[in-house]
Amino acid sequence: MSGVEIGIGQRPTNRRQRAVKLLWTSIWLAYLSAPVSDLLHGGHSDGVRVLGAIGLVAFVVWYFALIFRAGRGETNGVVLGSLAVLAAQSSILSLTLGREWLVLFVYVSVASGAALPPRLARLTVPGVSALMTVIALSVPEGNEYLASLLLPALLGGFAMVGVRTLIRTTIELREARATVAQLAANEERLRLARDLHDLLGHSLSLITLKSELAGRMLPEHPDKAAQQVADIENVSRQAMVDVREAVTGYRRPRLTGELAGVRVALTAAGITAELPAEPDLTGVASETESVLAWALREAVTNVVRHSGARRCTVELVRRQTLEGPVLELTVEDDGGGAAGGPGNGLTGLRERLEKVGGELEAGSARHGFRLLARVPVGTAAVGSGA
Repeated sequence: MSGVEIGIGQRPTNRRQRAVKLLWTSIWLAYLSAPVSDLLHGGHSDGVRVLGAIGLVAFVVWYFALIFRAGRGETNGVVLGSLAVLAAQSSILSLTLGREWLVLFVYVSVASGAALPPRLARLTVPGVSALMTVIALSVPEGNEYLASLLLPALLGGFAMVGVRTLIRTTIELREARATVAQLAANEERLRLARDLHDLLGHSLSLITLKSELAGRMLPEHPDKAAQQVADIENVSRQAMVDVREAVTGYRRPRLTGELAGVRVALTAAGITAELPAEPDLTGVASETESVLAWALREAVTNVVRHSGARRCTVELVRRQTLEGPVLELTVEDDGGGAAGGPGNGLTGLRERLEKVGGELEAGSARHGFRLLARVPVGTAAVGSGA
């Protein structure tokens, strides 16, 4: 699915995406039916038809080249020169073949809005419309076509100015998000370094001090030296415990953070996300929350990579059962699901849930695939929403 869709601000990266863009762009060529009809039924001689067809094909090829190259680093001078060629072709074809060819100026206006920066497009779009007006008044009965073409030329051109601005803003937003993510990662590394320094600094200093002291005591007071060595062993063991707890805390995901990450992942994959409101996890053990966060991550990863879904729904509800209150996390999509049996991810997830007394259900649903993770909780209420 992600291989076909092209997000705003993203250029096609493969043949399929280029074909999709070409298809959508080609739809607007339907407005060239008037010039084509004039070539076929306008009463022109064979030589004029051939020259007109060559001119029309050259115009379309030049138009596509300009649209597909827009935003790839060309200077404004090159774009303006290309637009001048299109405007010249439109003028010559309209003056020589008649009013039906005035529609070419609409394409020039649209290309102007799509390929030029807004500050220039605000001048060129009215300029193209003015040129079309002059040419229309110069060809027989051109004024009859002018009323139906002037507004589309202006609106189409300025609409593309808006689209180009939206694309530029979207690209800047993505770059800003990437920068924020990088800064957050750097800050997290610095925080981890500070915490490890605080954890190990004192312990390592104490180990060094006691090692030196044991070395001095060893010749004359071996018993006291042995006691210092025993203290060194205790301090080092405690340091190892502290480091393990610190690293475990860093690796333990949180459900609120995973929900935010899930929204970004699904949106980037072009999947409509229906997520719960921020839950109230007061009283829920951190280990239980961590297991549910792992379940959410694994489920959504499978949805993005394997399902081909268009919609994914996540629900988090608290239920009362005969065994006591439980917290249920449900992830359901409308895709085809992954081929084959349960993979290592689901197997590992099932083991995590079993360690906290929970259970996992995964399989086909009415509209796709459904994963349900259920864990026991205390009496604290947990908010839910869809």
